[in-house]
Amino acid sequence: MLVFAASDKGGTGRSVTSANLAYQRALAGDHVAYVDFDFGSPTAAAVFDVPSAMRGVKENGLHSYLGGQVAEPARIDVWRQTEHPVLSSRPNGSGRLVLIPGDAGGGEFATDQDSTCRCVDLMLRLNTEFDVIVVDLSAGRSYAMDMVLEASARPEMRGVDARWLVFHRWTRQHVIAAAGLVFQEHGILDGGVARGHDENELRGAVRFVRAAVPAPESPLWVHASPAQATWMEACDESLRRLASDHRIGDSVVIGMVPLEPILQWREQLITEEDVFRTQIANKETLEALEEIARRLTDDSHWGRP
Repeated sequence: MLVFAASDKGGTGRSVTSANLAYQRALAGDHVAYVDFDFGSPTAAAVFDVPSAMRGVKENGLHSYLGGQVAEPARIDVWRQTEHPVLSSRPNGSGRLVLIPGDAGGGEFATDQDSTCRCVDLMLRLNTEFDVIVVDLSAGRSYAMDMVLEASARPEMRGVDARWLVFHRWTRQHVIAAAGLVFQEHGILDGGVARGHDENELRGAVRFVRAAVPAPESPLWVHASPAQATWMEACDESLRRLASDHRIGDSVVIGMVPLEPILQWREQLITEEDVFRTQIANKETLEALEEIARRLTDDSHWGRP
């Protein structure tokens, strides 16, 4: 299964949340590949604590592969190469967790037929080897988004299940931007249909993830004044109406990630040790990530029987 992680703006938590989802699927026993298609800023390795590729790799990255300079992109076995104290001891029963990084300093590049064919070939091969392939896309209407829309529309990709997660923060600007990325001109649906996708099928493959959602009942807000608590509840209700008006209401939301200091300040994977031993992360956040990861492959959350 391919999972495309998209957002219209930077700072939505797209990369850190999708990396956490990949980690949770691997913990559950799936073989997972995390493909860093954030061409302008290939920093996924920082979330996985792999020091050798914090800003991409010096050679054999995705830029080099898609440009035809190398036959295979580099692979990083996260369990073996991480310096994260928990991840370096691979949990029993976990599946493979592999990062496919971009090139350091690669930057965005325009799609052509050759690079699209290499993208198709990579996705097909990964799909035979891994249970879940998370493709982290550059923010906005990027060349990366164009490439995967083109690639996933090819006839040879018809048998590959592909799903889209669109990340946004819980603010007016981010709600409007996320809806625009999907529904407006040159967005996911418009671009997908132009490349041969069926609009209804593509629409059914899109779900939204609300990130950094402040919950008034959370321990983070126990010291809020009554006036602040009332104001927060009113804002939340207003945002729910706005999201519904923009067609990204609760029925197409696969999950919400609470506002979490460890994600805002560190952008790291959240482990059980962070919650139960060091207590630097909130249990509600870990549970939210576990639930979204479970729903990724649960057809009932995608309108499928």
